[in-house]
Amino acid sequence: MRLTNYTDYSLRVLIYLSTIEKGKLSNIKEIAEAYSISKNHLMKVIYQLGKNDYIETVRGRNGGIRLSRDPAEINIGEVVRKTEEDFHIVECFDENHNHCVISPACGLKHVLNKALKAYLNVLDEVTLADISYNRSVLADLFKS
Repeated sequence: MRLTNYTDYSLRVLIYLSTIEKGKLSNIKEIAEAYSISKNHLMKVIYQLGKNDYIETVRGRNGGIRLSRDPAEINIGEVVRKTEEDFHIVECFDENHNHCVISPACGLKHVLNKALKAYLNVLDEVTLADISYNRSVLADLFKS
């Protein structure tokens, strides 16, 4: 299973924002520079994270972004489900585009579906606070 860049960047933004002092604002430029990724990519990510109520955007001259919830309230499994387009690990997971001739008799789909459920169940057990427990170390890495 491989996450899309969109989901990867979404998780990275949340991790970055979890290292910021509560209430303080960050901005897209800072985050893009910290990770050496495109501001344009991040703009879409930031917009969606705001729509999903993970972050708060403050407009204006002194505006920016920050987490809208405590990191312990942001479930990683939920974030992944909301940011991934689909979980079509193999062609047969997509009923509309499945052309695999062995689909009716193949047992692989069931095994992969079980593995996908286990994968998501593990992510459901984890919060942003769990993956950013070492905030000060992470913050130092962003500065270098």
